[in-house]
Amino acid sequence: MVVCHNHPSGVKDASEADIDLTRHLKQALALVDVVVLDHLIIGDGDPLSMVEYGLM
Repeated sequence: MVVCHNHPSGVKDASEADIDLTRHLKQALALVDVVVLDHLIIGDGDPLSMVEYGLM
């Protein structure tokens, strides 16, 4: 699964809340054998990939 959400402000930096949510989602979904492959944040320009930035 790839999680994706937008930041209407246009700033695509991952917040601590984004990182915590991703960690909790990964843990919860692992219980039902769903793998979170990436979490994309859409802002201005290209999306931010948490995997590419080493955030997950």
